Amino acid sequence: MKIAFVGKGGSGKTTLSSLFIRHLAANEAHVVAVDADINQHLGAALGLDEDESAALPAMGAELPLIKEYLRGSNPRIASAETMIKTTPPGEGSRLLRVREDNPIFDACARTVRLDDGDIRLMATGPFTESDLGVACYHSKVGAVELCLNHLVDGPDEYVVVDMTAGSDSFASGMFTRFDMTFLVAEPTRKGVSVYRQYKEYARDFGVGLKVVGNKVQGEDDLDFLRSEVGDDLLVTVGHSDWVRAMEKGRPARFELLEADNRMALQALQNAAEDSYERRDWARYTRQMVHFHLRNAESWGNEKTGADLAAQVDPGFVLDERFLHAEATQPA
Repeated sequence: MKIAFVGKGGSGKTTLSSLFIRHLAANEAHVVAVDADINQHLGAALGLDEDESAALPAMGAELPLIKEYLRGSNPRIASAETMIKTTPPGEGSRLLRVREDNPIFDACARTVRLDDGDIRLMATGPFTESDLGVACYHSKVGAVELCLNHLVDGPDEYVVVDMTAGSDSFASGMFTRFDMTFLVAEPTRKGVSVYRQYKEYARDFGVGLKVVGNKVQGEDDLDFLRSEVGDDLLVTVGHSDWVRAMEKGRPARFELLEADNRMALQALQNAAEDSYERRDWARYTRQMVHFHLRNAESWGNEKTGADLAAQVDPGFVLDERFLHAEATQPA
């Protein structure tokens, strides 16, 4: 399952995504975690020190490798240089699988040992001063989107993405790449403003969206969230001494996280598993193509000098028959 955590800056989405990742690892799920926030904090939230976090390879820096590998022998893609972030897979493309080893994971992922298991961690890379005026952060996140387009995943497999704050993912079709989006909202007017944006944008695309209320201190906060987001409110999270210790760099073992918060994380996993049952690979592929054609027309054709609509393989549907098959994998 592909899971996104979104919310306004300071909402606690990185903390909650890291807790969810720890929870999944404790439940023996296979997890690839991706830090796609412009502020790269997921590694620290998962227990890495500053040097370890700084040493994480940047996906954005490996974009040529990512494109060349995913292109494979797809005859519709003339060269890796003509691939953009929305390029969909077709016959001959290489696909990514959560449990496999491949050159992209070798270059971009690092194993992080948690209390109850190991996960793979990937990061887009930070937006630095050298990028100002010459690069857009979407070019870094584009590596994540391209990988998601070529990812085939099954039950008990999770790709958890800590997204950049606000509604930035609507600059492309990335918001449709997820089976479930957890929107972390504080019980304030600003806290629910991003929810309204997401709800409006996602309405026509069947995007699974649930709200996680964070920093909820009492019934008044709960009533506010219920009145603002209605049935989309999945669960709420309050104060956590475990989280406070973790933020000081002195976390206890994860099994000591408060029982109420463990139950909240299980509710998130249950919602993710329910979304898997509703997965529609044909619609997913159509949406991928839809946003690719939009991006091709608006900027991609001009940038690459190619007709990117020709990259679309009309007979190809990405689905779970490729989980163990090698039909799209060139030798």
